[in-house]
Amino acid sequence: MRKALYPGTFDPVTYGHIDIIQRACDLFDEIVVTVAINPTKSPLFTVQERIEFIAESVKDYPQVSVDTFDGLVVDHAKNVGAVGIIRGLRAVSDFEYEFQMALMNRKLAKDINTVFLMPHEKYTYLNSSIIRNLASLNSDVRDFVPEIVQKALKKKFNK
Repeated sequence: MRKALYPGTFDPVTYGHIDIIQRACDLFDEIVVTVAINPTKSPLFTVQERIEFIAESVKDYPQVSVDTFDGLVVDHAKNVGAVGIIRGLRAVSDFEYEFQMALMNRKLAKDINTVFLMPHEKYTYLNSSIIRNLASLNSDVRDFVPEIVQKALKKKFNK
């Protein structure tokens, strides 16, 4: 069994994230989508809400589980028995930061490889910040996020 960890804040999960999960399922036997607790960020949704959104969105993928962690990604990857860390790259601008993180993770855990996946081109401009901004301005986000997220955003920004 080859297991990979897909960490992120997922605030909220988008179709771009789901696309990366689907691609990762083609490469690994098991995917652990892990909601990061990042003290430098102020998320819109709680960790538990984000876990629920992801779990509902990937319920048709039995090889995908969802959890959370606080700390180093490589430590969590070791704890769950992952051999890979999945990272999505949307644009060249993502690459420098992700490359630095991958090299540091390699230094900390030589036996865990970072795998970069690109989402379908129709999702390359998507990120959670844009979705939160659109929803806060009462824009329709149904083409970008699963229904459970769409409803939660409407509830959060009900004006």
